[in-house]
Amino acid sequence: MRKFATLAQVPTTPPLRRHQLTGNRDEQYAVDIDRQNRLAFAPDHNPIPRRGDGGIDTDRVTAIVIIEVIDYH
Repeated sequence: MRKFATLAQVPTTPPLRRHQLTGNRDEQYAVDIDRQNRLAFAPDHNPIPRRGDGGIDTDRVTAIVIIEVIDYH
C-alpha cells in the first residue's frame, strides 16, 4: 500500500491516474481501480483549500472522503 501526504502526490499517470471529475462532480476526484471501475473521492476539508484561480489546491489537500466505487463510463 502506498501512502501520500497530499493529493498532489497521487500520480496523474497510470496505474493510479488521479483525475478530477467534471460537471456536478467537479469537486471530486477518482483513481483507476481497473479498466472500468474508479474509486471516487472528495477533499475532506471545510472549506476546501483553493488556489488563487479558484481551483482546488491539491498541495494542501491532506484528507479525503471516499464516495464510491463506480463504473461511470
